Amino acid sequence: MNNFPKVILNSGKENSLLRFHPWVFSGAIKKISDLKGDSLKPEEGEIVEVYSSSGQFLAIGHFQIGSISVRCFSFEKVNPNYGFWKGRIESAYNLRKTLNLVNNNETNVYRLINAEGDLLPGLIIDYYNGVAVMQTHSIGMHFLKDDFARILKEVYGDKLVAVYDKSDETMPKQAKIQVENKWWFKEVSSNEVIENNCKFNVDWVSGQKTGFFIDQRENRLLLQHYCKGKSVLNTFCYSGGFSVYALKAQASLVHSVDSSKKAIDLTEQNVKLNFTGGNPNHESFAVDTFTFLKDKENIYDVIILDPPAFAKHQNVKHNAVKGYKRLNAEAIKLIKPGGILFTFSCSSVIDKALFNSTVMAAAIISGRSVRILHQLHQPPDHAINIFHPENEYLKGLVLQIE
Repeated sequence: MNNFPKVILNSGKENSLLRFHPWVFSGAIKKISDLKGDSLKPEEGEIVEVYSSSGQFLAIGHFQIGSISVRCFSFEKVNPNYGFWKGRIESAYNLRKTLNLVNNNETNVYRLINAEGDLLPGLIIDYYNGVAVMQTHSIGMHFLKDDFARILKEVYGDKLVAVYDKSDETMPKQAKIQVENKWWFKEVSSNEVIENNCKFNVDWVSGQKTGFFIDQRENRLLLQHYCKGKSVLNTFCYSGGFSVYALKAQASLVHSVDSSKKAIDLTEQNVKLNFTGGNPNHESFAVDTFTFLKDKENIYDVIILDPPAFAKHQNVKHNAVKGYKRLNAEAIKLIKPGGILFTFSCSSVIDKALFNSTVMAAAIISGRSVRILHQLHQPPDHAINIFHPENEYLKGLVLQIE
């Protein structure tokens, strides 16, 4: 029998867990006790069981300090041992096999674990052509990182070369623990991957997130349908994913824009990786996107707006909405008649309805006719837990502008 601390909820606060939502907020907790009923304070990352005020078992998860006090990984009584965690990772791996992402000669980069979407809240693992890059967002998952590395080796066998834990930047700020990024098995500083037959050099050590924005894979492929013979602007380009796809689709002109000189260098490297000596139809600019868009008009047939998250917390949501509206209004005003706009938000606090209404407000400001051609979101390897809508963070629209 496991002697886990018991988190007792206030009356009526069990409803979200009965609907399988995996978070317990601090305000919902009545008390935390041991098996004898004495009050205690669990250590951060400790496994706890959650009960209703009437004593009904609800879930088991990791305790943490902050507004989200428990991240639940099961709604059944389980023994969270090595075999349990291996079963969860094997289930996620088998889903990626079903999605034809494992042993795919045209794409060897994908997300293996998407936190709550794969019933492993607080854990992200991306696979890059033999290297797994791990990011933990909770102390509980971070304590298990050695087990996860071992499990990955057992699941992938010889196809796994290395595991890199890149959790230094993702751990909760209030966590009183020293986190250092770490290698298992072998150290690999960077690697060449392929995505839909496009080549990219990924630097997971110093690059953003785990090194590459895998979540735009299918949206980059869709872009190719609109690029042949067209002039394309890729803003907030980072490592040039959309730019490479556009060039592969025989765009007549591609401009890549990012305020980071390092991002522009990555973009240039990836263009040269796909086109020996570079591509004469490509030019990049290390400049702020709003500055670049100023005073331009009727230059581009296709524009991509893929900014970083304008809002990571509710208290800045209003300013984020203003930023999205201004950005989209500028792009809609300057695009050629008949042009195609790909516009995105990766801010989790900006839901799909709010994003769509913000883009509509931008269209009203521009005074132009706008049609929605596609509504986009993250690909299926970034699995979404139906009981946890917060999992769906990426929103996108493809618009045709008259």
